[in-house]
Amino acid sequence: MRDNSNDPWMHGPFNIIVERDVEAPMRDGTILRADVYRPDAPGPFPVLVMRTPYNKAGANVNALVRAGYIVVVQDIRGRYASDGEFESFLRPDNHEAEDGYDTVEWAARLPGSTGKVGTFGGSYCAWLQWKLAALRPPSLVAMFAYSIPARYTDLEGPGSIRPGRRLYWWACSMAPDMRRRAGQPGSYTPEEAREEWKRDRGKWLWFLPWVDLPAYVLEDAAEDFREWLRHPHTDPWQLDKLYSEIEVPNLHITGWYDHCNPCLDHFTGMVAHGRTELARKGQKLIIGPWNHGGGFGKRKIGEVDFGPQAQMDLNAVMVRWFDYWLKGVPNGVDREPAVKLFVMGENRWKSYDRWPPSSRDLTLFLTSNGEANTPFGDGRLVKEVPPDQKQDRYVYDPRDPVMSLYGERMFTMPADQRALAHRRDILVYQTEPLKEDLEVTGYPKVVLYASSSAPDTDFFARLIDVHPDGRALDICMGVVRARYRESLERPTLLEPGKVTEFTIRLGPTSNRFKAGHRIRLDITSSDFPNYDRNHNTGLDDNADPRLAVAHQTVYHGGRYPSRLHLPWIP
Repeated sequence: MRDNSNDPWMHGPFNIIVERDVEAPMRDGTILRADVYRPDAPGPFPVLVMRTPYNKAGANVNALVRAGYIVVVQDIRGRYASDGEFESFLRPDNHEAEDGYDTVEWAARLPGSTGKVGTFGGSYCAWLQWKLAALRPPSLVAMFAYSIPARYTDLEGPGSIRPGRRLYWWACSMAPDMRRRAGQPGSYTPEEAREEWKRDRGKWLWFLPWVDLPAYVLEDAAEDFREWLRHPHTDPWQLDKLYSEIEVPNLHITGWYDHCNPCLDHFTGMVAHGRTELARKGQKLIIGPWNHGGGFGKRKIGEVDFGPQAQMDLNAVMVRWFDYWLKGVPNGVDREPAVKLFVMGENRWKSYDRWPPSSRDLTLFLTSNGEANTPFGDGRLVKEVPPDQKQDRYVYDPRDPVMSLYGERMFTMPADQRALAHRRDILVYQTEPLKEDLEVTGYPKVVLYASSSAPDTDFFARLIDVHPDGRALDICMGVVRARYRESLERPTLLEPGKVTEFTIRLGPTSNRFKAGHRIRLDITSSDFPNYDRNHNTGLDDNADPRLAVAHQTVYHGGRYPSRLHLPWIP
């Protein structure tokens, strides 16, 4: 790669010139509009493109422009300043791949452009990048697409929605502009919608059934939403099917508390199946202790301060990434390890050449004398299989679910579970205080032997770090919906009362459990409204409002060795 570091157009900081609502014609004649930010210098400069559904006027890209890039921020089809009809990402036949391709090639031809284009943005803006990259626009050189799962079914709950986050997002981020464009009454801005949500959120979160949710909550996307609810096992995204068509490097970033951290599959999928060697070897991954709600690069998530090492300037990281790929700056990006991750508890970064890193399996078995309910019970995690078979019981009533300990916007965080200590519908198993540190990095897994009085129900598993002062901080969690325990495509109801083996893969994590701390595993059947409630009826929970009580039994010891598998880094 040529060293361009002495070229005068590379050096800033530059003053900024802004062109508003610049028109870009798509192949079907639809006009999309973008704000174009330019360095106040002759150039030429590489171009960075972000396509967004969230109003281009709110973008803050000054750091990128001052670093020597033309930056294009475009409203996607049917949103804000752009023409056309908005097409939900639940609609498989949307125009986003073609619109993205056309936009990249249009941006490459802008006056003052070098012809090299990079794309950037997280969440929905990352989904848009994956769609366009599979069409391989010739001018696309590299991406910074982060924090969006490969499959829609990985974003939502097992066969339904995560109402706390999804309804807030539809009602406050997406519906206002749809309502404005259609001239319908109600809030026209996200700010107005958030005020309405504060007033009405209880009504919508407890609404039943989801398919009857009033159209004005979701506006133009309501029918797409209902159609997916009728077939929740289907994946309208299938981004994981695109890797073999993509030939550019990507910088992946996510957080341990990011509800979109199934995006790690993009990294492993591209390393294995990218179209070119450049794409396969050019993938880089950064995982911090962050969450999705503006927490990337911050040291404090919720009430937990992960220290100064957790801070990261994402703009600086992005500039360095694109400086290498678009400007040819020999800054060492290509020689760095593929994976950089933050070990919580120890609060420091480690590097690896793969995800997940190599680990050993540490197995801890559940045991009790039948009274594991609440942290004050007798549930324990032990290293040997208990010889005697025993069981713990609790009642799951969907009218009185275990409530999520997250904020109004429902972004996950390291919540202190002591607030739920009174709930007898949570079984708690924990080790004795550790004699030495123990590092866990990867995907913990729970094998649970359980029965239910219901034909369908949920089982949640939550890994917790219990501090000597009593704080019980959420590390990661997982859930299985019984009917989908074998696969989403082949739902199989339970035989009430029959012991069934469930495998629950928890979300990814890296945490050092310090000496004096306890490792704790909670088992329950609800986490509402982070996840929808299982109605326990075996009927279609999305279409039928009836609720039933489930009597749950967890078995351990003997021939039912319920256990926690931890990916242990010795």
